Amino acid sequence: MKLVIATPLYPPEIGGPATYAKLLEEGLPQKGIEVELVKFSEVRHLPKIIRHYAYYRRILKAARSADAVLALDPVSVGLPAMKAAQSARKPFVVKIVGDYAWEQGQQRFGVSQMLDEFVRTKQTSLFVRILQKIQTRVARSSTRIIVPSEYLKNIVAAWGIPNEKIEVIYNAVILEAPRTVPPTVATLPRPLVVSVGRLVPWKHMDGIIDAVARLRREGGQTSLTIVGDGPEKSRLAAHAEKKLGSDYIFTGALSHADTLAVMKSADAFVLNSSYEGLSHLLIEALTLGVPIIATRVGGNPEVITVEQDGLLVSEGDTPALARALARMLVDTELRARLGARAKESAKRFSTEAMLSAVSQLMLDVVRPTH
Repeated sequence: MKLVIATPLYPPEIGGPATYAKLLEEGLPQKGIEVELVKFSEVRHLPKIIRHYAYYRRILKAARSADAVLALDPVSVGLPAMKAAQSARKPFVVKIVGDYAWEQGQQRFGVSQMLDEFVRTKQTSLFVRILQKIQTRVARSSTRIIVPSEYLKNIVAAWGIPNEKIEVIYNAVILEAPRTVPPTVATLPRPLVVSVGRLVPWKHMDGIIDAVARLRREGGQTSLTIVGDGPEKSRLAAHAEKKLGSDYIFTGALSHADTLAVMKSADAFVLNSSYEGLSHLLIEALTLGVPIIATRVGGNPEVITVEQDGLLVSEGDTPALARALARMLVDTELRARLGARAKESAKRFSTEAMLSAVSQLMLDVVRPTH
């Protein structure tokens, strides 16, 4: 069997689709599935008006000699991959890890609703409605849909997609050997709080800054490192300067190995999002054995078992986050227990389990049993 995979990102690009594409490329051949990747990076240099058509042509060429097409997002690569699969008359599977229309609406078009409300409300922005129609059309045209959490299965079902068409397959991660912690981070006072992610509104990095500032006002020497880049960087840096003054660093985007090194050095890893489909970062933190505090949103409760491998707090509750941090940073026994159990919990997200589930789904799509 031969599978064409359309991916928006591929290493050394950073992001969930890049990690997932690499895992499939290396792992599916061991399950008897030949893989041909079609990378969006190969056409990204072209003018916008023609890049998606050029990408469609590349997928179509590959699909003609393949048994199925898998797209790793429903819009940027999903739409051309859907069209190519239809033209080649091949089964089409799409992986959906979030609501692209909501994300763009939050960043560019003034959408303030959380995702659960957004999917049930008619939107006023024409561009957001167009994106909703595209991702829903791609989902409806697919043979099957892969989502990485039960939470996202419910979100996609709210688009009007039948539940039986949606398959939950948890993500897996590959951890590179962590490098030496950058000196700018290594010299910060202990204890050290670390967060990683795109600097976008729904990651609520400002809440982490406020929680750490609260601890410092109460006499702690807590320092903070934030890894990542994005449109909120300037605002967040100014906020950190005002609230913390010193003992913090924004590293910007780092390589995967350097990011893991910073995460592993943390006394507490915090994910303060108001939305997560299924966070690769949480799974990586589990695998590293880092004590975790995350918000009780999206797929996070499917990853973290409270008081066993991490702590969960309510979204937007900065005092609760500060209390959880204070408890974790003072209680060395708690940190050790959570970290040890985290490594065990990470086994639920093994590469073997993910590859077996994906390969079986693709075989079912190509050779239906009915």
